[in-house]
Amino acid sequence: MHVSSDLKVLYFGTPVVLISSRNEDGSANVAPMSSAWWLGQSCMLGMGNRSKTTGNLLRERECVLNLVPAEMAGAVDLLAPLTGSDPVPEGKVARGYRFEADKFGAAGLTPQASELVEAPRVLECPIQLECVVEAVHEFAKTATAFEVRVVRAHVEERLLIPGTDYVDPVGWDPLIMKFCEFFGGGENLRSSALAEAWRMPHQGMLPIS
Repeated sequence: MHVSSDLKVLYFGTPVVLISSRNEDGSANVAPMSSAWWLGQSCMLGMGNRSKTTGNLLRERECVLNLVPAEMAGAVDLLAPLTGSDPVPEGKVARGYRFEADKFGAAGLTPQASELVEAPRVLECPIQLECVVEAVHEFAKTATAFEVRVVRAHVEERLLIPGTDYVDPVGWDPLIMKFCEFFGGGENLRSSALAEAWRMPHQGMLPIS
């Protein structure tokens, strides 16, 4: 039987992406996001207007989409409560965010030079997509939808089907954000800082370690 429900969160299950960009002073910013979908060689990204990444994309018109494997859930969770905005936006203060200038270092990640854009890649991510912004759209008044085009893809050789340019769907285990919780291989991996910020009730979820 279906019941009517005023759902508070609509994260039914999407891959987690670490999106890296450049700040005004040329330093690197990296942030987790899961509102992304692909079609052909393009991707649509949904970002809140108060995000530092949003400002960077509007100004620089480029980024790198670093696709996160399930085993990197811990690094993503370290990034979740951080922002590159100083001062921290009021709405984020209420959810426990804090400013961090070196977000790569805070999460134990390594910046890697890109080939066609200035934004760095994340060395630890096995799939990295260098992108340029093609179009910008207002979304839901509080967010921005960025249409980006992939100009270069980098994939760890072990994930490619030998002799082809196809990623092996069996070998690739992406980190999935499902209702603010981390999943990989179909199993709940751990609780998340994002879920706590959204006051998500936990039902048998694994504790943050």
